[in-house]
Amino acid sequence: MTQSKYLGALTSEARGELQERLLSRQSGRCFICNEPIDLVLHNGQIDIDHIDPLAHEGIDAENNFAITHMSCNRKKGAANLEIARRLAEFEQLQAAAKQAGKRGANLGDVLERHGGAKAKLAMRRSGSQVEYSLPASGDHSIRTTAIHHDKLSGMQSIVVTLPIEYLHHDDRINPRSIGTAIRGLIEEFSQKRPQLHSALGWWAPEADGSGAVKVFDGQHKAAAQVLLGSKDLLVRVFLEPDVNVLLLANTNAGGKLRQVAFDTAVMRHLGSSLYIDRVKKY
Repeated sequence: MTQSKYLGALTSEARGELQERLLSRQSGRCFICNEPIDLVLHNGQIDIDHIDPLAHEGIDAENNFAITHMSCNRKKGAANLEIARRLAEFEQLQAAAKQAGKRGANLGDVLERHGGAKAKLAMRRSGSQVEYSLPASGDHSIRTTAIHHDKLSGMQSIVVTLPIEYLHHDDRINPRSIGTAIRGLIEEFSQKRPQLHSALGWWAPEADGSGAVKVFDGQHKAAAQVLLGSKDLLVRVFLEPDVNVLLLANTNAGGKLRQVAFDTAVMRHLGSSLYIDRVKKY
């Protein structure tokens, strides 16, 4: 942590007043872990640090300070406070998922935490386009987008930006939990660098004509963006696909093609899903 000339010049009384102001702005909670800070009970175990580090051109002024537990601030390492805050939130999701008997948190857990996965999307084909609206996010306009046809697979898809309310995690095609790669992605996206590959999802209508958009690829990148506050994501959505073909393609991506780092347990899960589908067909 680069030394702050601003903090170094404060008297002990002025520093105490600064702690009180920061704590009031943060509703009495640590900037990183969001757990309470008590200026009496935690005396001597509190840090004031720059939100944007001085080493990254952050300013040495009060509006760039936050108050944290000392242990939280020491644990964050070289990460800035915003990144540490997102990582701490994800660690809480991981702990809750494991307590519930899951292998770890996935995109569904992140979406649920941030108000996602609440709505189904209604779409209507109109020639080489689809029409859709997003009323669950407060947008009642009718939009259109082009349908893309993949000649090799015969599948059709659209590329759209959708509010997270309309995005759901497909834990059948992608049963993986989110791993440690999330840290690097959060750091990358926080530097305003773009996502190079959009998430992949699929959609099929139910009896009322609407259906959930189920994301099955790119969950780490999607989760990182949602943790950083993104309220909508760019997604390539396959329209009424043969889901078993997507399952097989995703399994091959993590198997013989080695495009995705699937561990042995995930490969067994996917293999079991494929086997069950074949039995059902038989």
